[in-house]
Amino acid sequence: MVRQKKVTIVLAAMLMVAAIFTGCQPKQEAAPAAAQTQAPAQATSDANSVRVIKHAMGTTEIKGTPKKVVTLFQGATDAALALGVKPVGAVEAWIEQPWYNYMKDKMNGVTNLGSENQPNLEKLVALQPDLIIGSKFRDEKIYAQLSAIAPTVMTEDIYFWKDSLKVTAEATNTKEAESKFLEDWNKKVSDFKAKLGDKSKLEVGIVDFRVDHARIVYTGFSASVMEELGITRPVNQRGKEWGIQLQSKENITQMDADIIFDQTASRTDGRLELRKSWSDSPLWKNLRAVKAGKVFEVNAATWNNGSGPLAAVEMVNDLYGFFGLTK
Repeated sequence: MVRQKKVTIVLAAMLMVAAIFTGCQPKQEAAPAAAQTQAPAQATSDANSVRVIKHAMGTTEIKGTPKKVVTLFQGATDAALALGVKPVGAVEAWIEQPWYNYMKDKMNGVTNLGSENQPNLEKLVALQPDLIIGSKFRDEKIYAQLSAIAPTVMTEDIYFWKDSLKVTAEATNTKEAESKFLEDWNKKVSDFKAKLGDKSKLEVGIVDFRVDHARIVYTGFSASVMEELGITRPVNQRGKEWGIQLQSKENITQMDADIIFDQTASRTDGRLELRKSWSDSPLWKNLRAVKAGKVFEVNAATWNNGSGPLAAVEMVNDLYGFFGLTK
């Protein structure tokens, strides 16, 4: 409650100053003036044009090319960087803090806005952004607050990188950069699928150990990337839901596959201990992938948490190696 009051006071003060110097401003649809920073790559319209962006929470009007962009989920930060847009502020990475290793060399000077679950709105207000990119999944309850600060657009979810890239490109006026990225991506996918050949028949599972249970992943970021690459999933590991939680070692047999990718995050919260306990089970040792030496521990940042276009490229690069293919 105290924090909300502080944010409200700061925001009110900013709006009062803006009214004094610039007169009455339009609401969410028009971007406030901002000091110029790094310009997004390949802008496709002039500074005075107004674009209407459709997104998960409705529509937002954005004038020209935003210069001060804030990203409120990992996939949006990743997507912005892929488009040549360096955010002025971003939420902290879940692991490898403050930023994931695969992108940290591009994040120098970016303000850390804290947890993705509860971004620091006081710091966000202080940045005076002219665009905020969030997700309905995380930020629906604070959408009105964010829209009062700056034009705000949102994706529906956080795990589908092409949606994040599309919304980010439209909002940042970098559609040409998006087209170039997707062109390169499609070439990479075609190359991988051609080289995969008969290995596409191998059944591949994705598991993720947590503190008090194990998971088999059906959908989401890593699953969508593998689907596009033509990689086969076991019949019992497909579905529209995100996946399934396994509470007992007796359920280990449901993980059976020719290859298993283990995307457990390296945290000191007990999940690694649970994985060790389960992997000592005779049921685990009897899985096809275990007996064939085809269980691979992968980087959770690029296989799950990052969930952006740059992470997708890193994931494909990993898969070339795991399947014994040449890049």
